[in-house]
Amino acid sequence: MQQDWPQGVFPARLIEALHQQGAIAAARPFDADQVQPASLDLRLGPVAYRVRSSFLPGPSHSVAERIEALKLHEVDLSKGAVLERGCVYLVPLQETLALPAAVSASANPKSSTGRLDVFTRVIGDRARGFDQLPAGYAGPLYLEISPRTFPVLVRTGSRLSQMRFRSGDTRLSAAEHVALHEAEGLVFGETTPVGDGVALSIDLLGEGRNGLVGFRSKRHTAVVDVDRKGALDVLDFWEPLVNRGGGELILDPDEFYILVSHEAVHVPPTHAAEMVPFDPLVGEFRVHYAGFFDPGFGHSPAGGSGSRAVLEVRSREVPFLLGHSQTIGRLVYERLAEKPDRLYGSALGSNYQAQTLKLSKHFKPYPG
Repeated sequence: MQQDWPQGVFPARLIEALHQQGAIAAARPFDADQVQPASLDLRLGPVAYRVRSSFLPGPSHSVAERIEALKLHEVDLSKGAVLERGCVYLVPLQETLALPAAVSASANPKSSTGRLDVFTRVIGDRARGFDQLPAGYAGPLYLEISPRTFPVLVRTGSRLSQMRFRSGDTRLSAAEHVALHEAEGLVFGETTPVGDGVALSIDLLGEGRNGLVGFRSKRHTAVVDVDRKGALDVLDFWEPLVNRGGGELILDPDEFYILVSHEAVHVPPTHAAEMVPFDPLVGEFRVHYAGFFDPGFGHSPAGGSGSRAVLEVRSREVPFLLGHSQTIGRLVYERLAEKPDRLYGSALGSNYQAQTLKLSKHFKPYPG
């Protein structure tokens, strides 16, 4: 197996090389669009296990051993099955890993998964943390799934999570973020602090959208089929939120919101990015799901001029007041291992290029 992997986040060509050399194995051939510009979609296997609780296996146990001790029943996914909100499921994935000694991996929910408030985390055998596979990891992959707001219909092959592969130290320093922003323009807004990542703020004015600033999820809805696009009426699942002149929004505890950044976001073709919470000490609210941004997101030649970051937001124990332009998250950039052969954008049929405020792909367009 190749040993001299270049340092950086792996673009599609290197992900495919990992697969060809056996570092990524799969129960069946990859789907045609499974390899994204800098990530790999992960596919559900044929069975889900309803378990009593979430867990980490720890250094002495495999995930299968923990499932056997905690499972309540099995769910056949071969013909599709509904995963109920508030329940925890473990699903063996079709992909397994035998990573080279210098290559590690990390996972995130796909954008559409996060926008449905479906909580997902990838777990490996003997893992001490979620969504992180150490360099050289060899073993199966499992996806923990817990729908928080809507019951969801999934099936064998559904893709709820994605994985990045990297070698070496890939994250930019504060000085490198500043230099890249000056050269490429990472975000565009009135005031955009750039340092250890690029700060993003919230848009609560809704200019150009008839005052529409976001959506709050409804309770007791119908099922969302995660593999069907444009099938659902927005108002059956969401309450639109409109600015009534104050540019403020009180987040209710335990409610789920879809909001949008004030700034336009740009990920140059030479880099990838990830959304992280702005400050862990701000405990009242957080951007609920971190998210991968592929190279080319918001890149004008890839059809992305003006792309905003859509934010999945929850308050915690207490109501919390958000104001327009309040900083709510930050983008941290990483260098790619090599120039990518494909970019996020219209050429790939990417769902969220050039987005402003946009719900997941499962919903029909909403005027605003």
